[in-house]
Amino acid sequence: MTRFSLGLPALFAMLSCAAAPSSQVVSETSGTGGAGSAPVVMQQVGAHTPRLTRKEQVRRILPHNVRLALVEEGKAKRTASGVVIGNEKTAEGLVSYVLTNAHAVEMDDLKNPSLVVIVDDRADSTEYGAQVVATGSVPDMDLALLKVPGLSLAPAQLAGDSELELGDDVVVAASPFGRALSLSGGMLSQVEWDKESKKPRMVKTDAPIGYGASGGGIFSLETGKLLAIVEGYRTAKVGFAVAEQNYSFDVPMPGETFAAPSGKVRQFLQQKGFARLLGGTAGTGPATDGSQTASR
Repeated sequence: MTRFSLGLPALFAMLSCAAAPSSQVVSETSGTGGAGSAPVVMQQVGAHTPRLTRKEQVRRILPHNVRLALVEEGKAKRTASGVVIGNEKTAEGLVSYVLTNAHAVEMDDLKNPSLVVIVDDRADSTEYGAQVVATGSVPDMDLALLKVPGLSLAPAQLAGDSELELGDDVVVAASPFGRALSLSGGMLSQVEWDKESKKPRMVKTDAPIGYGASGGGIFSLETGKLLAIVEGYRTAKVGFAVAEQNYSFDVPMPGETFAAPSGKVRQFLQQKGFARLLGGTAGTGPATDGSQTASR
């Protein structure tokens, strides 16, 4: 019998090779070898694309979002939020399309209103005149589409129905109280599915929002895609007495921010003749029920 004696340096070298990481390059061959064998295929094992940080993902999400104002006699009568969903080149120049809520652009109570889309860039703000080109019926389809000439922001990418999962980390981009764009974070706290179509009909998030956040976008922090458009939130009335005077105000209920899922947005655009803005993506989503009360 032949015996081998290994010194400590050699033993350590063998152990190091056995513990080598799985990211090493390995070769796979087919056949028995020789001149007629298949070419060697090199495969990187364990390689992956690094995930974006929260800050990097937010930087990608922010340029899709705008704020809106219904103005009369130089004063903002109503404010809301919106998400750029598509662009088109026309004879007059570039046109962008912005999604928001139908209830946010109602003008029947105003005499001579104008609708403006506002883009904030640090200390500067730019206003664009906007036109409502499609509206749904409130509350079943509380969505509206605005045409904004001259606006050149990148459109958001709609998520698929299968990408709506309970517990997914999300960020809500909106402009509560007519202020500059702000963010809130949370997760998808509910996905309500239609029993017949098997499509999502409504989603909720526990991310806090405020008055004027209607029309804001709910985005996936993992993919950066648009998951839903905020429609409103449920409130609880809080009352108290001071010096024999009674006061009350509404407080948004945690976890009760509800939104129109991406499938519902697709359905709206298809029904209103704007399927071209979907970029060839398919899918529809049924309307939500009428039991919700949109914030205004």
